[in-house]
Amino acid sequence: MEPLALIMAALVAGAAKAAGDAAPDAYQGLKALIKRKFAGEPKAEMVLEEHESDPEIYEAPLKKKLLEAGADRDREILAAAQKLLDEMESKESTPGSFQTTFQGEVKGAQVGHGNQQTNTFS
Repeated sequence: MEPLALIMAALVAGAAKAAGDAAPDAYQGLKALIKRKFAGEPKAEMVLEEHESDPEIYEAPLKKKLLEAGADRDREILAAAQKLLDEMESKESTPGSFQTTFQGEVKGAQVGHGNQQTNTFS
């Protein structure tokens, strides 16, 4: 994934998670690094904050500000973005994180990671 796309994916995923519950530490850390990169640029800081509540509208302006600030070449920001995506992916794939709804008659189902089926015949 190209650097700018990585940062944007992490910000969008983190913002979506923040809308549902407390924002993960990794998301707050990434935003703090970007804010530091944007220091002294109130418009850039505002775009970052507004992006959290309306990513579609603020995607293009945020990309522009990230590129202007060189965030796509900042190893610390890129590492934080990757960490956030990795954490969110691992939380989504932990056992017990499945929400399954069956409608109608179900004769058998397997849900989850690495599940096993045991058949017994009478």
